[in-house]
Amino acid sequence: MANLTVKRPAATEHHQYYQQYVNLVPDGDYLANLEAQGRENAKFLRGISEQKSTHRYAPDKWTIREVIGHLIDAERVFAYRALTFARGDVTKLPSFDENAWAKESNAADRAMKDLVAEFEAVRAATLAMFRGLTEELFARSGVASDNQVSVRALAYIIAGHERHHVKVLRERYGV
Repeated sequence: MANLTVKRPAATEHHQYYQQYVNLVPDGDYLANLEAQGRENAKFLRGISEQKSTHRYAPDKWTIREVIGHLIDAERVFAYRALTFARGDVTKLPSFDENAWAKESNAADRAMKDLVAEFEAVRAATLAMFRGLTEELFARSGVASDNQVSVRALAYIIAGHERHHVKVLRERYGV
């Protein structure tokens, strides 16, 4: 889909909570931006030492490794939702408890290089999926977490969610 333009979702295409993420996504070629974002953030994450990656900025906060694990999990969940709705499946999809998932993820005990490799693999899979969709498929929607959401909104949520957490890593974790 070389000429596909993924339009910015309208506020009516997702729960208002997600507008904070949609707002973080720059204008322009969405797929090119998502690909570049993945490359830039993988490079950024590779620059974090194994020792630094165990840091948490407060006792009750995730380690840097757990933040990366969360990014991986969340992208998979949002991409699955997008795939489900793009395929015309009307199954209502459940929420996921990010804190419970982080606790069970084993990310804190994994090597940074392995987490970054998985991060890159998930992004490559997300891009491949989105590149196979049409404008019509991006416009489809379904219910996730008891809220209507479009495929297009999920795409933007993936990018904005990652931008949010990378900003947190820079500002609160000092990396």
